[in-house]
Amino acid sequence: MSETASKALSAPAAEPDAGRWKALVFIALAQLMVVLDATIVNIALPSAQQDLGISDGNRQWVVTAYALAFGGLLLFGGRIADLWGRKKAFVVGLGGFAAASALGGAATNEAMMFGARALQGVFGALLAPAALSLLAVMFTDAKERAKAFGIYGAIAGGGGAVGLILGGFLTEYLDWRWTFFVNIPFAIVAAAGAYFVIREPEGGRNRSALDIPGVILSTLGLVALVYGFTRAESNGWSDSVTVGMFVASAVLLASFVLVESKVKAPLLPLRVITERNRGGIYLSLGLAIIAMFGLFLFLTYYLQIVKGYSPVKTGFAFLPMIAGMITGSTQIGTRLMTRVAPRLLMGPGFLVAALGMLLLTQLEIGSSYAALLLPAMLLLGLGMGTAFMPAMSLATQGVEPRDAGVASAMVNTSQQVGGAIGTALLNTIAASATTAYVADHIAGATSRSQQQLVQLEAMVEGYTSAIWFAVGILVVAAAIALTFVNAGRPGGTTVASSDEDAADEVKIPVVAH
Repeated sequence: MSETASKALSAPAAEPDAGRWKALVFIALAQLMVVLDATIVNIALPSAQQDLGISDGNRQWVVTAYALAFGGLLLFGGRIADLWGRKKAFVVGLGGFAAASALGGAATNEAMMFGARALQGVFGALLAPAALSLLAVMFTDAKERAKAFGIYGAIAGGGGAVGLILGGFLTEYLDWRWTFFVNIPFAIVAAAGAYFVIREPEGGRNRSALDIPGVILSTLGLVALVYGFTRAESNGWSDSVTVGMFVASAVLLASFVLVESKVKAPLLPLRVITERNRGGIYLSLGLAIIAMFGLFLFLTYYLQIVKGYSPVKTGFAFLPMIAGMITGSTQIGTRLMTRVAPRLLMGPGFLVAALGMLLLTQLEIGSSYAALLLPAMLLLGLGMGTAFMPAMSLATQGVEPRDAGVASAMVNTSQQVGGAIGTALLNTIAASATTAYVADHIAGATSRSQQQLVQLEAMVEGYTSAIWFAVGILVVAAAIALTFVNAGRPGGTTVASSDEDAADEVKIPVVAH
């Protein structure tokens, strides 16, 4: 057994921070703000586009500018949190996010709007890994950690649906600018609370010199990957720029892995992702998010275009999913996490979500909300909430404190890349099925009303075709979780030491350092 492992066994457990539960409130508030922002702006986009004179060709940049900056800089943000200290990174991230939101709300032209969204992404990339890694280092007792991550998991999973409700309200009853301004009080309260309440444990920083080649390669590689998927959605998979982006991404990320294996102080120590449990979690979470993001998109369109719901009514229609996620995360996941192995929550959780998705393959124009959508969303929420909660916790379990920021950043990166893939891939499948349906059925539609009916039927056919793929993706996510994740229940977990020269496995009675 290595010297590091021996120290891990013999070192006395540090006293938990007395203000940790108060700190959780402010960490959760910040996480809610970041997750809300992913969907709240989507509902405001048509109004903002009209006011600022943004062309149809450029409007995607309101979403893409944020996604590229956030997805591309997450690993760098996680490393900065390890270098500066998570509390400082958290407060700076909140301040910057608030300032960028104020700029977006005050935007007078498209350039100002795109710049504000990119800035939000930059500070979000600093804030998100700092929030998760603070939880990882502050909650060290297995039962307390289960509760804390239950709350965090519910927010991470359900916050997007809350964004749809809030975005609908603000756009319909106030003004689209308030979808940006609403972030400012969130950020101020969270930053002030964090400054006075959070006491980060000593000795957890990684003060090694910054790996500049790693920063450049990972940022460019992730930006190329996210942009490739975003472009594929609008320009097709065979578009020369789309293909070029995927090739560039593969070359850059392969070079990044090579550099990380050689340098003395890597941006992403390979021990973080090669550990079996964490690797399985990053992969299964990313796949689950592919299915989730596609679903949000299709159900929003289905409810508004096919069913004729208003933005506010559409937001409220997602409430059962939020209720399911909160129940799955805080009741099922939290209560069972200290009693059963994480894979026995993650695998069945993804399968329950797949069952909910399977119900949605039966969607038709006249489908009843109460008979079909309500039970489907409840199952989806329950399954995802139950699976997300142990995944978030286990992703930072047993990791060295100096690596907590980058381990947390990898969770966010897998979600961000999964979201980009989900939107592009499932949208492409839906569009192809819709086009094929129209081609087959439009000839028989002689009147205008019949043609409109065929168009709606074609849209629903597209959604259900893509949802079948989402079912398959969730089943694969469940299989990966059940196969790769082999950690025991917290409190007696066997975790491979993340020290490179520690070949032995050590028994760690507490799930975080």
